[in-house]
Amino acid sequence: MELIIAEKPDQGATLASIFKHKRQSGYIQILPNEIFTNGAYVTWAIGHLCQLVPPERYQPEWKKWSIDSLPMIPNQFQYEVTKDKAKQFAIIKKLVSDNNVTEIIHAGDAGREGELIVRNILRLANCKKPMKRLWISSLTPNAIREGFKKLLTENETRNLYFEAYTRACADWIVGMNASRLYSLLLQKKGFADVFSVGRVQTPTLALIVKREREIEDFKTEPFWEVLAHFLINGKKYTGKWQNDGESRISSKELAAKIAAFCQEKSAEVADVISERKEFYPPLLYNLSALQAEANKRYKFSPKKTLDILQKLYQKGNVSYPRSDSRYVTIEEAKTFPDILKKLGGTADFEKYFPLPVSSISDNKRYVNEKKVTDHYAIIPTEQIPNLEKLSPEDRKIYDLIVTSLIAAHYNKAIAEYTTVTTLVDGRATFVSKGKVQIEEGWRKVIFTKDKDEEPVLPQLEKGEKGKTSKVEVKEAHTQPPKRYTEGQLITLMKSAGRHIEDKELEKVLAQTEGLGTEATRAGIITMLKDRLYIEVNKNLVYATAKGKILIDAIGQQILASPEMTAKWEQRLKEISHGSASPKHFIEQTNKMVYHLISSSVDQAMNWVFAEEDRENFSPSKKSTKRTVKIGQCKKCDGFLIDKGSFYGCSNFHKNHCDFTISKKILGKAITQKNVKKLLQEGKTELIEGFANKDKTFNAMLTWDDHEKKVKFLFVNEKREETSKEK
Repeated sequence: MELIIAEKPDQGATLASIFKHKRQSGYIQILPNEIFTNGAYVTWAIGHLCQLVPPERYQPEWKKWSIDSLPMIPNQFQYEVTKDKAKQFAIIKKLVSDNNVTEIIHAGDAGREGELIVRNILRLANCKKPMKRLWISSLTPNAIREGFKKLLTENETRNLYFEAYTRACADWIVGMNASRLYSLLLQKKGFADVFSVGRVQTPTLALIVKREREIEDFKTEPFWEVLAHFLINGKKYTGKWQNDGESRISSKELAAKIAAFCQEKSAEVADVISERKEFYPPLLYNLSALQAEANKRYKFSPKKTLDILQKLYQKGNVSYPRSDSRYVTIEEAKTFPDILKKLGGTADFEKYFPLPVSSISDNKRYVNEKKVTDHYAIIPTEQIPNLEKLSPEDRKIYDLIVTSLIAAHYNKAIAEYTTVTTLVDGRATFVSKGKVQIEEGWRKVIFTKDKDEEPVLPQLEKGEKGKTSKVEVKEAHTQPPKRYTEGQLITLMKSAGRHIEDKELEKVLAQTEGLGTEATRAGIITMLKDRLYIEVNKNLVYATAKGKILIDAIGQQILASPEMTAKWEQRLKEISHGSASPKHFIEQTNKMVYHLISSSVDQAMNWVFAEEDRENFSPSKKSTKRTVKIGQCKKCDGFLIDKGSFYGCSNFHKNHCDFTISKKILGKAITQKNVKKLLQEGKTELIEGFANKDKTFNAMLTWDDHEKKVKFLFVNEKREETSKEK
């Protein structure tokens, strides 16, 4: 009989559910049937049952953190069973040793990590029995039944195991050595904390810190634009002054002169250019694209989206969630009519039916076997859930997947974009832009908001004449680069930082290189948050002082290079294809670590850190119990102390004093230095770059003793005034 080993308990239960079975402790017994004539056992891991052993298990002296003990490179890597999962491992080992079991069926997730999890268990259980591989992309009864009938041989997925094993060992080498290295070196610089460093997390953090520095270094500058309102043959529209394609004017006086010149002057339509643009339906989703879209629409974190997807997958409602492909095979496309028919029969989706395109089997935009890797795109299965019983969040993710498939069966959307050039008094040029939707197409199914909503222009012809009815000058300010959202971070990792603004993510997601894998990116972002390298506030990502200090220390080392890490990922992928050597990859990783240690030790004496980062650095709670008094509380006899994400009164528990100052106000970090100054002198230094909606401004923070509030103090006006309570 066969022993089937799944990756998780609920997956094991789902695999057994299509057969008559009996539940036992830690496993399920499948009764004899047409597929398993002698019956079978189904058991499961609980995620990673095994882990690489800690350094001291290789050499006792490696337990102590010391520069002299680096690098730590084992001759042979070893795995051990994690203590809290030892009971389940004992059950698996007993079943593996059962004389009635003649063959193992590896039923872990059909991906690299699933391959590693189950094979590691079999290695530690010293299993020598023959193995087959269940490889399915959905957990519907049909998919399970067909999968068991078409099992893969063990050697067909062996290289995936080599890749995952190599990845784990390389991550151990880099993580264990680099984390100790930088923690010890930074400790000498006065930063008493553990600085976790990793092959993927560190270059990802480097990209975030780079954007943080760009925002901090940005100097906002004012500019002015001149808008003219035209009346031509009874038709009204607005245009923006331009000169050689530039509409921004650096001088307020010049803008006023242009406006004065154009007031009540004659106007003539000098040119009308109309361009018709066609927009094809978006590609089907892979994990990265779906995480980015769910974050953009609903502010879901990448991890949350993956967790919901995993739940829907385990219920058999969607296909394998960790796919990196946006295409399907011809065979899969043949199942679409049946799936769509069922979806069209639901009250929620019937409004999109009948479909304009009955089949996309011949459409290479979606059906391309060469672009399907281990799995095809994420699609709904024929097992349609009861939509009313889905939670609101599960429903949102399911709807995104369903509408992407429906939209693929719609025609392209067509819009006409018009640019009108108007001359005032034969000299001043104004440009007006408008858009008309000609054919809605797939946008009936998926609403997309244009970055710039163009107004509808009246029908105008070249040569028409009229006048300017009104001219106005508008002041604005240059804006710093925008912060990344969590969804954009996923895209950034996928592209190794080369792109992030591609609307449909096609160019970005066509790249084979990137940081991490579809399965690991959400976890890396969560790790950066847990290790206090980044903060996410209202879906915007901020680098903390701790994150900036680490990246400043690493500097130009290869470990912070997104491009190089992307090449490592590509090499790991080649291992899974059998075209690269695991041994060679580990050798190269070892060389990199040797170089990293020697060069970092040499460079550490020259490390310089920004004073603001030093002041804002706050060791993790595990590292220190020291309370730093910043200054006297403004509301009671207590002291203001650092409470993590804000400064608060030490008497809160004693008298419920509510005096607090946030560490970030409108996107700007409020340093301890400025808080001390506010407490002692009543106001901070001038802080540049507060961002409120679409505007930035400079101001001091001041304490209003009458209202007992912190307020903004604007000093660029003719008279000082306070506003905007904080």
